[in-house]
Amino acid sequence: MKALVYNGDHAIALEEKPMPKIIDPTDVIVKMSKTTICGTDLGIYKGKNLYMKPGTILGHEGIGIIEEAGENVTSFKKGDKVLISCITSCGSCENCKKQLYSHCKNGGGWILGHLIDGTQAEYVRIPFADNSLYKIPPQIDDEIAVLLSDILPTGHEIGVQYGQVKPGETVVIVGGGPVGMSALLTAQFYSPSKLVMVDLDDNRLALAKELGATHAINSSAANLLDQIKEIVGEDGCDVAIEAVGVPPTWNICQKIVKPGGHIANVGVHGQKVDFEIQDLWIKNLTITTGLVNTNTTPMLLKTVAADKIDLSKMITHRFKLDEIMAAYDVFLNASREKAMKIIINN
Repeated sequence: MKALVYNGDHAIALEEKPMPKIIDPTDVIVKMSKTTICGTDLGIYKGKNLYMKPGTILGHEGIGIIEEAGENVTSFKKGDKVLISCITSCGSCENCKKQLYSHCKNGGGWILGHLIDGTQAEYVRIPFADNSLYKIPPQIDDEIAVLLSDILPTGHEIGVQYGQVKPGETVVIVGGGPVGMSALLTAQFYSPSKLVMVDLDDNRLALAKELGATHAINSSAANLLDQIKEIVGEDGCDVAIEAVGVPPTWNICQKIVKPGGHIANVGVHGQKVDFEIQDLWIKNLTITTGLVNTNTTPMLLKTVAADKIDLSKMITHRFKLDEIMAAYDVFLNASREKAMKIIINN
């Protein structure tokens, strides 16, 4: 089969790989229909992740049709169309019972396209299928379903829920990429009074306004902090959501949150940042980090199926699997190409 393979720092290639096989009786083999590229995939490509082994197939998102099911799989069968969760979970270990699925103790967590072969291929093996796949409601378009694999639950859980967004609060999201936009969309479940998007890309800022931001600010502005406080108040915002994973965006967040507020770090950081504890210790802040657990995916599926949230504007480009190298080039140059989410069709 064809698959996109990681061969080391800045080295990926579309190659022929053996078809995956059932290893454990709880596995399924999925014939991929659609997948996408995540910012985490770009981080792997750039050497940001130290655990990747050369030869691993990339990707942890997508939908497909079950080709084969292990004998202990009870919820799915051959021919079912399924959403693949970015997080694999056994469902029975101590952490899974606490819905801390990203820290599954039995070999789950974020493993697809990371510790085992992933979804940017014609076929993929999914361990613990009963707990790691979802049937897609017929009301949800296949392309939209792909966005529920990772970015929507990530933005919601690690940004909005961990940030404890409440009605009437002021929220600033720093980073208008796919996860930042997902935080923007799902923050609106909780009726904040001000919802501010900060980014360097004017195209993304314009999209943020379309998706519900009350304000959009280009972070290149010399008076950025003053602009933010002019909107949210001199004390700062109630919730700052960091959605990039680089020192400058973290620095913005720790300077704009008010006493008693929340900083929710969603971005994947590949280097140290300055934690200005000398200024923050007195502010009674709650600072959270995390990897998505996908425990809210069932709720989000129902919400999208009920047409309560519009994800269609998030999809900007489409490629075939044979063109995935070109798709990576587009996503690596997202600002130039005006790219948000890219659908890869098999």
